[in-house]
Amino acid sequence: MRECSRISRRAVLGLTAAALPLSAAAPASAATVIGGERLARTGVQVRGAGGLPGKLTARSWLVADCESGEVLASFNAHRRLAPASTLKMLFADTVLKKFERTERYKVTDADLADIPAGSSLVGIKPGLTYTVEQLWQGVFLRSGNDAVHVLAHMNGGVAGTVAEMQAKAEDLQALDTHVVSPDGFDHRGQLSSAYDLTLFARHGLKDADFRGYCGTRTADFPAGGKKTFQIQNTDRLLTGAWGLGTYEGLIGVKNGYTSHAGNTFTGAATRGGRTLLVTVMHPVEGSNAVYEQTAALLDWGFGRGRSAQAVGTLVEPVSEGGAGASQAPTRKTARAAAGAPGSASGHPTTWRLAEGAAGTAALLGAGAWALRRRISRTKTADVRPEPESEPGGRHRR
Repeated sequence: MRECSRISRRAVLGLTAAALPLSAAAPASAATVIGGERLARTGVQVRGAGGLPGKLTARSWLVADCESGEVLASFNAHRRLAPASTLKMLFADTVLKKFERTERYKVTDADLADIPAGSSLVGIKPGLTYTVEQLWQGVFLRSGNDAVHVLAHMNGGVAGTVAEMQAKAEDLQALDTHVVSPDGFDHRGQLSSAYDLTLFARHGLKDADFRGYCGTRTADFPAGGKKTFQIQNTDRLLTGAWGLGTYEGLIGVKNGYTSHAGNTFTGAATRGGRTLLVTVMHPVEGSNAVYEQTAALLDWGFGRGRSAQAVGTLVEPVSEGGAGASQAPTRKTARAAAGAPGSASGHPTTWRLAEGAAGTAALLGAGAWALRRRISRTKTADVRPEPESEPGGRHRR
């Protein structure tokens, strides 16, 4: 089976084109949508195939081909929502390759002092020594915020890790994402989207360690001395827990839950040499619904979705040659025809970037005109941001 293969926020003045960041109130006609204009539209986006599952209650979802990056179908792909522990995929994309898996680390009280109350934990104890591999098992299998914080402290601290994660998100062109904590716990303004989470998964699955961890069902975890205890992956489609059967061909990736975010999940499965990615965010029903709806969308993708024509694409990282949002629109990065969802935190959505002016001379000679134009656009735009509830949710699984 074939492996499935930063945008600066600052204004750039180039010789031939330029881009200036606008507020979330910028009109859709001035926006460039990451992945294609249809992904900015509300509602279901699909063409060339029918038969989508009838009972999809998620606030946002997306189905994509992992290798080609084609988005086969989506619903509110760029809607900014609380990601819960699916944000740990971005944490892994950022930190995973920095430490050898055999490296050993003795945990201190300080490493665990800043874990939010109510977090999901794998059971790390200060004074014990763990391998990096064991810490990542705690992250992927048990969604342990304690394991995340230990690795973040090894990486120089939580604040620095958050900054690196934000920079990584921008390089991946996951511009709906605003990182507040490395663990995905509920914090005001911590947001992502089905599109961005799918980018994180696709990028992570290129790495053998990432792929191995997210597909591990059980592992023995240190309990002190020579004692261990078994931990099991909380991905129910992988393990078949809570009344669900295992999904044929599933290879990961990451689930999440908080009281604010509800249930979120990005899953990847391979059948017949083809790997699909599905992200489901905030279904209305209880905890199994996120897995059931993911499975239903995977079934569709492997079945009737084979005839689907792309409605967008998962873009490549800027550092790997991906066309940035500040560049001219292409088939992969098309001009928006409809407005994108606003930020729940009330801050500008970073994936909205203005197209460059016709030329450098015009830009350099018309600074005051550009400022007046931006102010005018802001006054006339009609943007309704997502509501934001109070922070302080609890991880349960």
